[in-house]
Amino acid sequence: MHSQRTAGVVAALSLMMASAVSAQGGPGGMPPTAVETAQVETVTLDQSVDVIGNLRANESVTIRPEIAGRIEKIQFDEGQQVKAGDPLFTLDAALIRADLNEANANLALSQRSFDRAEDLIDRKLIAQSDYDSARSKLSVDRAKQASARTRLDKSVIRAPFSGVVGLRQVSVGEYASVGQALVDVVSIDPIKLEFAVPEQYLSRVKVGQAVNVRADAFPGERFVGEVYAVAPQIDLTTRSLTVRARVPNADGKLRPGQFSSVSLVLDRIPDAMMIPEQSLWPLGDKQFVYRVVDGKAEQVEVRTGQRQPGMVQILSGLNAGDTVITAGQQKIGPGSPVNPLPPKAAQNSNAPAQ
Repeated sequence: MHSQRTAGVVAALSLMMASAVSAQGGPGGMPPTAVETAQVETVTLDQSVDVIGNLRANESVTIRPEIAGRIEKIQFDEGQQVKAGDPLFTLDAALIRADLNEANANLALSQRSFDRAEDLIDRKLIAQSDYDSARSKLSVDRAKQASARTRLDKSVIRAPFSGVVGLRQVSVGEYASVGQALVDVVSIDPIKLEFAVPEQYLSRVKVGQAVNVRADAFPGERFVGEVYAVAPQIDLTTRSLTVRARVPNADGKLRPGQFSSVSLVLDRIPDAMMIPEQSLWPLGDKQFVYRVVDGKAEQVEVRTGQRQPGMVQILSGLNAGDTVITAGQQKIGPGSPVNPLPPKAAQNSNAPAQ
């Protein structure tokens, strides 16, 4: 009886030991640790410099009359889009038309007098001085006609380019003097962007480079433009280089005078290797990551490059497609068996049993 009970206890202990060994993956082994992982990705990476910029109108002008006169018509609504050549204001031109009619009549008379003088001079029936007087009078009357016609043309004030008219400063019936401000016309598509780049980037700034623009008024939105001009000299006060870019603005969201955050793309790396920033495992002044190879964690020293939100560029130490551990490094060491899982699955695997 006693020997049977002893044999039963030994059998139970053997079964428990076998179960424990099996759970540990073999004698002396440890169960694989669940870790979060990510693959090394290759992306197109922009090397850029971040500065503050100021938005400017592509073209901007204050409309002012070249002749004085009473405003007869206003042919736009404030804030309206206009095209180059569209009439904006019409001045009362009654006196100018009268001057033009007089000039036309005088010119017709001068033309007939000159035609007769030309016929007579050919037959040597008048003096050369009379012929010269008739020709001079014709020239003067032609000039007066051209002057009257020009003043009549200037009585209609037109948009010099396509854009948006601002808030007018006058009303119908008001007398406008020469040079008086009437309204602003502004072209904002594309819109210009002006910014200063530190002197150290002088050799890397070029026409045609891309700029990424963000404005506080539109959080989360990015506007893309292109450098079209670089100042020929360094600003002596700020030791910086002034750069201008054009940004498409068809919807008119961006407005002149706005400040913006500008990222000037100096260079573009087509196959940059990127990993999540949390994969880095610093030891002293060196950076390491854990790479998963054949189910085990391998510690690898890496050299990092440019950083982006949540990501870091790897210059050496890894290859595209490698699997790196992003969470759980504190529970493993070099050579530890690991079980790569997506983040939520890894958290559930490591959670204590209820």
